[in-house]
This record gives sequence, structure tokens and C-alpha cells, in this order.
Amino acid sequence: MKYLLKLFNRRARREAEDALLPKLPLKDRYFLFQTLLRENNRVLLSMADMGEKLSGEYLFDRQYILSTMRTISNAVLGIIENLEKLTAGKYRRLYAQYHGIRIALEEILSPRKEVPVSDLTIPLDDLTVEQSDMAGGKIAHLGEIRRHLSLPVPEGFSITAYASKRFLEHNKLTDQINTMLQELDLGKVGEINEMSRRIQDMVTSAELPDDLLKAIQTSVENLSIGDRGREPGRVSVRSSAILEDGEFSFAGQYATFLNVPLELVPQRYKEVVASLFTPRAIFYYKTKGLSEEEIVMAVGVLRMINADTGGVMYTADPNDTEQNIMIINVARGLGKAVVDGLVEPDYYTVSKKTGSLVEKKITRQTVMLVCSEEGDIVERPVPDDLRGTPCLSEAQITTLFTYASALEKYYGQPQDIEWAIDHDGRLFILQSRRLKITKVERGRLEVPRRIEGHAILLDRGIIACRGIGHGTAFVLKDEADLNDFPEGGVLVARHTSTKFVTVMTKALAIITDIGGVTGHMASLAREYRVPTILDTEIATTAIRHGQEITVDAFNGTVYEGKVEKLLEYASQKNDIYKDTPLYKTLDKVLKWVVPLNLIDPEGANFRPEHCKTFHDITRFAHEKAMAEMFLIGKGHDARGGTIPLGKEGPLDAHFLDMDGGVREGTKVATPEDILSIPFAAFLKGLLSIPWPEPRATDVTGFLGMMATIATTPESELYRAGQQSFALIASNYMNFSIRLGYHFSMVEAYAGENRNDNYIKYFFKGGGAAVDRRLRRVKLITELLKMLDFKVTITEDVINASLTKFKQADIEKKCMVLGKLTVYTKQLDLIMYNDALIDQRIAEFVNEHINT
Repeated sequence: MKYLLKLFNRRARREAEDALLPKLPLKDRYFLFQTLLRENNRVLLSMADMGEKLSGEYLFDRQYILSTMRTISNAVLGIIENLEKLTAGKYRRLYAQYHGIRIALEEILSPRKEVPVSDLTIPLDDLTVEQSDMAGGKIAHLGEIRRHLSLPVPEGFSITAYASKRFLEHNKLTDQINTMLQELDLGKVGEINEMSRRIQDMVTSAELPDDLLKAIQTSVENLSIGDRGREPGRVSVRSSAILEDGEFSFAGQYATFLNVPLELVPQRYKEVVASLFTPRAIFYYKTKGLSEEEIVMAVGVLRMINADTGGVMYTADPNDTEQNIMIINVARGLGKAVVDGLVEPDYYTVSKKTGSLVEKKITRQTVMLVCSEEGDIVERPVPDDLRGTPCLSEAQITTLFTYASALEKYYGQPQDIEWAIDHDGRLFILQSRRLKITKVERGRLEVPRRIEGHAILLDRGIIACRGIGHGTAFVLKDEADLNDFPEGGVLVARHTSTKFVTVMTKALAIITDIGGVTGHMASLAREYRVPTILDTEIATTAIRHGQEITVDAFNGTVYEGKVEKLLEYASQKNDIYKDTPLYKTLDKVLKWVVPLNLIDPEGANFRPEHCKTFHDITRFAHEKAMAEMFLIGKGHDARGGTIPLGKEGPLDAHFLDMDGGVREGTKVATPEDILSIPFAAFLKGLLSIPWPEPRATDVTGFLGMMATIATTPESELYRAGQQSFALIASNYMNFSIRLGYHFSMVEAYAGENRNDNYIKYFFKGGGAAVDRRLRRVKLITELLKMLDFKVTITEDVINASLTKFKQADIEKKCMVLGKLTVYTKQLDLIMYNDALIDQRIAEFVNEHINT
């Protein structure tokens, strides 16, 4: 009982500190835990993918880094927010660590720049890419194309980024908007939407400074003079934000208006500026921590091309650049129908070498977008005689190919081009930006799948880090033995562990029975580039300690002895991109994301202030969330009542269903009513062994023991009637069990994602002499170790845990724990000598583990 007093008293200070904070209902806390697990898995999956990119085997672009970092950054922030709510604000220091890491990443990915002072408007003919910080990349590139490639681009001008800054400052909106954004809670979608509406209304209703209004009107007049007596002038007013179509490009995030009458240009300009503050844009600014100087919008005003046909052309296949083709999508009328997915466009592929047509697919388009006389765009039916006919002639395809080839050659990388052909048959370039190549394999080394003449020890598992390793097997029995790991050894272990990082500079390969490719250790293996095969199930039995082996972590094979043919591939690295700025950027980014410094949860440095990377934060939060859930019931109101377990059970047990843990409508539960995967397995084991004593009496309340055990005399607890309580959900259980003088807690999570799965076990016994209690502790400890638990012992108290097993394995282990609970009831009363320990262990193993 003294230990339990200590156990709960250690939390007394925390309870006093948190007494004034609101306590969430148990179901809410469980859902927070579930959300935290999902976010944790998002981070681990993203880290695994980025680590694979760093291996050099796959092409990636800068947008991949940015988009993946957005995913990781948002998920880590969500983890912290959920942990804060789950623990009533205990780990708020994590926010400071998070923001420090994010600032460091922003300095790598988005060096801050001041908006340069410039003219309020600049003609397109005076722009080049050198003025991207003034006109935005989209419009600056069009100026570059007009000036240096002499390709047809509509006339136009830029309303510069400096003009946007002047506009907001003139109306004293900059500070006001920043204050509103700072107060925004990203977790509240409705609040974001409402704030977005308010800010956009403020911007669109604000007045333009006189000098800016005059500059816009003058530029519009100069543009209209060029109409030379043709149809009334109409323009497109296009977003060209400083970050758009560059490192932070989000297609379709900002507003663009087509077929705008000249007199409406000033108003449409304000609406484009206001689109900086759409809900999506606000979320982006908040999560990326962009400065106010970067939240600026340049706007392009271009003569409207009343298109006969329009579309998009890629100068490469973004999913397979090795095909060496260009892709054209085209629709009748404005190309916006293609971009917005309004119609199924005609599809053409063209050889990049010859320009000849490789493939075409002509669709039957029935609608198209056209410019209306009123100054808008409208949907109209395609004339019957044009339906099912090609949108492009061979000559137009050739012209497109010529222009696209020139653009790709000039920019030195594949291009994403928007274009239009007017009613006179003239082709215009409306936009050209870098084509985003995604997830394209460069191809793996041609490592032979089988080497004849060499015995295969293993041919299974999943590959966490590719490579070839050769050395002497070091079969790990206890993590303490890592101190003896030799230089150039191959680590063979039952389970993955973050403590393996201590030998990764010496290990030539790692093999485990159990483990997942997205786990912490797998990330470490990729970081250290140690060839690694996980989840083989039998490595520790198939490989002998001291045995010479060769590990092929390309094909997932382990050979006996030294395989010279495979060692030829050990030094082969895909280093082709490792000296490029892009690769170096990814390498710098991952130093703030992947390294794991918090190895031991029991270590002195396992604290928020020691979190140096996003991986540290996720590791810390995951560990503390599990610890919090282990004591989830203490001090909370059950709210909604509990359900008793029926007469079939040996315990007087009540439980609270938090989410899908029991059949709907159940009043008194039988084991068949239990839908909770771990709890059902535990009960199955519990009920499979004859109960040694009569069933206990009735229960007087829910979770009382967990809240009062620290202050209630042990004799009174025993008289209370051996009360047992459980919190359950479809994948979760937290069971507090009182059997005579014994108190135990079993918490388990059993889901499809093995990274979420764990079991925690606590046992405190009584009712016997100290020597017999200690014999019982030794027996239980040895059995738990056989079940792959990590065990900590303090006097006669046991704390044990295991993590990251498959759902089926968690079920099996829960069932065995149920059996063990019955088996050990008052076992210490008969443990009168040490010889009985091995006898009882063998008995339990034969009857309940090996069967």
C-alpha cells in the first residue's frame, strides 16, 4: 500500500496545480488521445517518406519539401494542442520548442524579404524575373517571356507588391489584420471562416490611395489605346502574389477575374488583394509564421484573350518523366474549363524529340466557357457541328510544341503552361511555371534477387532502409548488452528500440523480429543509412549469435556467410543529386525534423525543454499521452452511468463505454456483448481459467478506488468488495482490477496501425509475507518478459509495457494477461520456496502460452 500511496501522492502537486483547470469528460479525453495518435502517425509516415527521398533513389522537387513540411508542422502542432487538453496544460513548454524549430525551418525554406519600394504599376514590357519580388513570379515570368523569348503574351501591366503594401497601410489595415490573425484559433474552422469574411470585407470596402488609383487608371488607359479600334477592351485581373508559383505555390488559392470591363479594374484589384485572406490562406500564414512583409499581393492586368480554344500543356509527364513526351489538354472556349475540371478535355501527347503526335483522345465536349458582352464569363453549349471534333489542328499542335520547347529550354526545367488561341487563330502564352514532378522513381539498383550457392537464412520482412551489409550477427537478448556491440556488427533483435541509435554508427545492418517501417527506430536507421529489415518474425531464432551473415536490404534477404557478389553493391550510392541545392535543403530541413534525442522515457533529459526536433516532440507527446491515459479514470465523473458485467464473469466489474466498446442498448453485459478488441480478449482469458474463489459482492460506485486508494486503509479497501472498473472503446481498454489484497491495472490499445498499439500493466499485491510477495513478483516478471514486455520492479510493484505490435498480437497478449490475472490471485500464499517459481512458470507456459 505504501507504494500506491507514493504513486498517487506523486501526482498530488499536479492535481493542486490543475485544480482550477476544467476537467474534460472521459469520452472527450479518449477522443483527444485518438486524434493525437492519428497526428503522430502522419508525422512518422511523412518522416519516413522524406528519409527515403534523402537516400537519393527518388526524384523530388522543392514543392515536395514544402508540402511535406506543411503536413509535418501542422500535425506536430495538433499533437501539442491535443496533449495540452489531455493533460490540462501540463506540457505548455512544448509550444516554445515547436516555434523555435519552426522558425529555424522557415529560415531554411523561406528567408524573409522586405517588399521593395517600386513604382505602383509597371508595364509588362519592363518586367523580367529579376522583378519577381515586385510583380510576383507569375507576371514577372510573362514579362520575361515577352522580352527575351519574343513569344506572344497579351499586353498588360503589374500592380506591384509595393502598391498592395501601400493600399493596406493607407487604410491602417496591416496592424489590424495582423492582430486579428494572431488571435485566431486554428482549431476552430467556423472562427477562421468568420474572420476571413470580416477581413475580406474590410479590404474590399477600403479606399485606394489617390496615387494608386490614378496609376491604375493611367495604366488601363494606356492598355486600351492599344485596342486600335477593335472590340471594346476587356482585361483579366490575375493574382500574382510574391509567394505564388514559387516555393510556396498553391494553385487556385487566390482570386482571378476574367473578361473585366476597364472601369471595374480598381474594384477587382481590391478583391484580388482581399483573396490573400481566404480561410486557406489564413491557415497557411499562421502555420508558416510568415511576416507581414510577405503577406502582400501583386496583381497582373492583361488584355483579355477571347479564346476559341484554350488549355494547359506540360512539357513532361509529371508521373513518368522517362516517357519523354509533352502532354496537351484542351477545351473549346476559355481554358478555365480545363483548369477547373468543367469538361473532359481533348488529350494529346507529343514526342519531345520530334514533335510528332504520339497519342490523341478526342472527347465529345458539350459545354464551354466564353466571354459575355456584359463583362463576365458564361457557360454556353458547344455547337453541334463541333462536338466530337478535334480542338486543335496539326499546325496548332506544332506551334504549341515549338513554344513549349523554347520555354523548357530557356528555363532549364519542365514547364506547366497555360495558353489560349483567339478567334483569329493566334496562340498566346498566359502563364508558364515550373512543372511539379511528384513521386517519380529513378529506378533501383539492379541487385540480383538470388545468389546461387549461398544458404538463405531469412527471406521475409519489410525494408526500412535499403542497402547491403555484411558482418557478424549480434543477437540482442537485453538492451543493456548494447554496450558490448562490436564495430562492424549486424544487430539482430526481437523488437525495435530507439536505444539502437547508440550503435548505429557501428552497425552495418539491423534486423528485427518485430517492427514497422514508420516507427522511430526505422526513421533513425534511415537517418544513419543503416541497411535495415524489420518484422521478419523469426530473425532472433533463425540467426545465431556470432554467425557471419550478409544482409540484402534491397530484396529482403539474409544469407549465411559472406556473399562477395552482393558486396559489390554495398558501396554503390545514388549520389547524383546530393550536391545540388535541392538535396542540401532537404538535408538541412531533416536535421530539425528526424533526429531523436529523447531516447529513454525514464532519463533525466526526457523533458519538454530538451525537445530539439519535431521527432523529439512527437516521441515525448506520445509517451506522455499514454502515461496520462493509464490513469485516465482518476478524479473524473463517469457521466452517463456504467454497465455491469453479468454473472458469467468472475469479477464484480462495471465499465464505461466511451466509443463502440459494447453492443448498443446493453444494460447488463455478457462477454458476447463486448466489442472492445482488447477488453474482449482480456475477458476471454480471464474466463478461460476456473476461478479460485466465490464471486465478490456488489459495487457501490464508479472509479472510486482509483480516486481514493491513496487515502483509504487497505483493510477498508478489502471490505469494499473487490471492486473492478473498466473504461473501454472499440480499440481501447483501461481496466482497474481489485482481487483481494491485489490491485492491478491493464491498459491496451489494439488498432490497425501498429504504431498506435501498446499494453501497459501495473501490479501491486498484498496479503502475504514479503519473501512470498517477491517470489510472486519474480514469477510474473519472467512471464511478462516472455510476452515481450519491458518490466520495471520496485519492491513488490511491477510496471510493464510493450508497444508497436500488430493488432492480432495485442489481442493474444491481452488474453494471456487475463489468464495471468486469475493464475496469480493469492499465488504468493503458496510460494513458500524459490524452487516453485520455475515450476509455476513452466506450468503456465505449457498450459497458456504454448497452447
